[in-house]
Amino acid sequence: MDEEESSVYTGKPGLKQAIEKISSLISLSYSIKVFSVKWQTIRPKLEELLSNLTAIENCESSETFSLSSTLEKILTTLEDCGDLARRCVDISYSGKLLMKSDLDIVSSKLDTHIKRLSEIYSLGLLSHDYAIVVSRPGVSASRDDIRFYVNDLLSRLKIGSVDMKKQALVAFNEAIQEDDRYVKIAVQIDSFINFLVNFLDLQETEVQEEAAKAVSIIAGFQSCRGVLISAGIISPLIRVLECGSDLSKELAAVCLKKVTENSDNAWSVCSHGGVSVLLKICSNGDSAAELVSLSCRVLKNLVGVEEIKRFMVEEGAIPVFVKLVRSKDEITQISSLDFLQAMAYGDESIREVIVKEGGIRALVRVLDPKSSFSSKTREVAFRGIVNLCFSSDYSLNMLINYGFMDHILYFLRYGDVSVQELALKAAFWLCGTSEEAKKVMGDAGFMPALVKFLESKPFKMSEMAAETLSSMVIIPRNRKRFVQNDQNVGLLMQMLDPGEVNSGNKKLLLSILMSLTSCNSARKKIMNSGYLRNIEKLAEAEVSDAKTIIRRLSSSKFRNILSGIWHS
Repeated sequence: MDEEESSVYTGKPGLKQAIEKISSLISLSYSIKVFSVKWQTIRPKLEELLSNLTAIENCESSETFSLSSTLEKILTTLEDCGDLARRCVDISYSGKLLMKSDLDIVSSKLDTHIKRLSEIYSLGLLSHDYAIVVSRPGVSASRDDIRFYVNDLLSRLKIGSVDMKKQALVAFNEAIQEDDRYVKIAVQIDSFINFLVNFLDLQETEVQEEAAKAVSIIAGFQSCRGVLISAGIISPLIRVLECGSDLSKELAAVCLKKVTENSDNAWSVCSHGGVSVLLKICSNGDSAAELVSLSCRVLKNLVGVEEIKRFMVEEGAIPVFVKLVRSKDEITQISSLDFLQAMAYGDESIREVIVKEGGIRALVRVLDPKSSFSSKTREVAFRGIVNLCFSSDYSLNMLINYGFMDHILYFLRYGDVSVQELALKAAFWLCGTSEEAKKVMGDAGFMPALVKFLESKPFKMSEMAAETLSSMVIIPRNRKRFVQNDQNVGLLMQMLDPGEVNSGNKKLLLSILMSLTSCNSARKKIMNSGYLRNIEKLAEAEVSDAKTIIRRLSSSKFRNILSGIWHS
């Protein structure tokens, strides 16, 4: 610093003059129609210079640092810039090439002045104790007002005072949470995002936390993620996960989760050691539940890259997440269950690893009625079981051995509506796995429980119950067991009233009756139910399944009974 500028002096006429000139120049620049690209690059520099000088002017100390030499140079540049602006407005310049050259020279000088002020700031001469913070513009503020405010915050981020940095970040975070225009303008200002990224590596906890909060909010805007990536956000975020404060770690994980959606930037996270760091967080029993959950979600975003998924397996991810399924924290359970499903999707080898590590046992445990897991957790566990046990007789046998069918049957009988719907989905899925599963379900007593749902108000549940029963009664011994209860056949016949039954369910109910007509005792009960007329009406309406049922009832020894009632 020059000797004259290292001394102190009172009075600020030079500052005020420079600020007024810059303000006028910025306004004038908007009316310039020629060399618009050049002026679009000059205007942000004028705004940043204005913000920096305003911050210095707002220092109300009785003594302030001297800027006489720097201000003199700034005023000279502003005079030159003003002259060029007027000539552009009046189109009174002598030649385009000369004007372009002159504008480039002025732009370069403005860069030099901004850099010079940054050097002064770096000495920490501007004290927060005396600085006046510019008030945030109102809701109806123009973009120019917002840009000025953001530039003012930027000037404070450049100043050596830690407290001033923190206050500027707090103000910025408040603004971007209430008005996304501040985000859009901030990413357009050179160096603003770079400062936020650099602050992630600061030792001052509060500054680091506020910076992490800012980037996590900005990452919520998809259009801004590229700016964060270009500023090198991945590496410092991972360092924060390793050694930041608890709050900083959570905010860093939130930001990583957003920038890795759809596996974007997955390789960048992996190359900076992020996968290992995230797995370490998940395996550390002392990690906060929220941080573990967020880490699970980041890792889930990365499994779309096959090589990274294999690396996770090699690093021992599967046993870690099987263990997390047993966690007492619901958020952790759900996040770990989601991660395991993502890992297993379309990958038989990984499904086998999960099963080997006790994944099925852990998932079935979630469905145990004696456990205190929420309906949401149980639903996620069920989806996991479906994905893991898909088309695997070995896995199905494990489910039976672990009591999966007993749990499902319990919830069909005694669960609340949300859990009953989950149990119906499970029963429907089980029915589709194999003939053996249908036999086991019939022996276990599923059919009486399913019949109760045929009249369920939510049509979705009654339809699922009917479809499951339709699949189960294909098995001969299930048919015999079903018709042992007289009420079962009567209910089916009653529900086939053409004037009341939902057309979607009618086909399923007829399908059940079609299967039952192959059983002599069932045919007798259909005849004696008192609701045979419902079938006849449907047959008269040309419903093919109803016609087939009538034909079967009319055959053999039943033909005489029905003679005259129906002729095909």
